[in-house]
Amino acid sequence: MRIGELARRAKVSTRALRYYEEQGILSSERTPSGQRHYPESAVDRVRLIQQLYAAGLGSRMIASFLPCVDAKHAEPEMVERLRAERARITASVAELQEAGRRLDLLIELAAYPGRRSCPASLDEQSRTATG
Repeated sequence: MRIGELARRAKVSTRALRYYEEQGILSSERTPSGQRHYPESAVDRVRLIQQLYAAGLGSRMIASFLPCVDAKHAEPEMVERLRAERARITASVAELQEAGRRLDLLIELAAYPGRRSCPASLDEQSRTATG
């Protein structure tokens, strides 16, 4: 199938498909005129790539992981790399939650200015609010 059909069936842009090829995570054959041609299995492959991106993996990690998917086996090193990615994502979530907590304090200070005095720092405000 041609790139436009794959894009439509996998619900991604043709630009994304070209990017996947540049990153080495999707391949196509070329016609004599240079047009890309994909096998039927490319639809599932693109959907998998999208799921891996949604899981927080970058293109390099995806490129490393796809051979494990194809072989239906991951070496312990790959499992460790995936665990490290999971830990990275967990840390990012914690940082975002902390940012949300600080924003909640700012919103409270802005919405109800007379309730509390403005703290020297949000950390000070947090200790006052919880302790």
